[in-house]
Amino acid sequence: MRAGEPAGGAIARSVHLAQHVEQWGYKRYWLAEHHSIPGLACSATSVLIGHVAAATTTIRVGSGGVMLPNHAPLVVAEQFGTLEALYPGRIDLGLGRAPGGDFQTMRALRRDLRQGGEDFPALLAELQTYLGPERPEQTVRAIPGQGSNVPITLLGSSGFSAQLAGMLGLPFAFAAHFAPEHLYAAAQLYRDEFRPSKVLRKPYFMVAVQVIAAETDAAARRLFTTPQQRFLRLIRNQPVELLPPVDSMEPLWRDDERATVGSRLRAAIVGSDATVKAGLERLVEDTAADEVIVVTDTYEHADRTESYRRVAGVATIIEGKPCATVEA
Repeated sequence: MRAGEPAGGAIARSVHLAQHVEQWGYKRYWLAEHHSIPGLACSATSVLIGHVAAATTTIRVGSGGVMLPNHAPLVVAEQFGTLEALYPGRIDLGLGRAPGGDFQTMRALRRDLRQGGEDFPALLAELQTYLGPERPEQTVRAIPGQGSNVPITLLGSSGFSAQLAGMLGLPFAFAAHFAPEHLYAAAQLYRDEFRPSKVLRKPYFMVAVQVIAAETDAAARRLFTTPQQRFLRLIRNQPVELLPPVDSMEPLWRDDERATVGSRLRAAIVGSDATVKAGLERLVEDTAADEVIVVTDTYEHADRTESYRRVAGVATIIEGKPCATVEA
């Protein structure tokens, strides 16, 4: 969202973007879950997924992700089972274990405040029971949802979910767009721990990264000051609405803040088509990623759509043509 803007404006832009990236060959469009954060209109994730799916025809639409400890697994199964019934074969369920908000927000969500994410494996197992085939002894069923087998991907920014995804034989997506420091360790841990399952016979690793593509490197770097300002405001505990790009960040941050923002965004790929191509190729080579999740924050919607168009063009000429995912 932009400062002072109703949520409907940001949601309408997300729909518009989804319709365009579908035409450009993107494979998925994922929406996150955050609560009580000024500037982010993605608290009702399943509602947004249905809205975007209704406005598109072929692209898969899903969560990046639902924060499972915030919800009863039965409710998640019913919501995504309903979405799968409405849009067969087009719904993804990405799951995380972070709260997506602060302590008071956790309380308002009726989370057990003693939880630290340790019960995530048990919640996941319960959810899988509701989405899988009905068991003879099962007394509670998700209707719709039971037997839908909505594809589940585990999301994470550390080793916990990487290890769990590997042990369960599930796809794993790493959030390098805001926590790049553990990327390579988590990727290796996932592969080391991977055990074949009914879902996957071999690991499937996805990596989310900030990408901004523009006509020139300089133009892209200027657009990049919008996410830099967002992260600067985040570490200052300020609202994170989109702000217009600036010519220089130097007057806006202290040295320590510049270092912190730089660390959080160091995996970002920003530049011309050639620069972005080289960055994506290097990322895929270094991580052996099977799929890239592209996260693009710009102030002007036209700059955002143009960036995704350019990335789609770059992807078609990269050897192996790795798939790309949009996270809104």
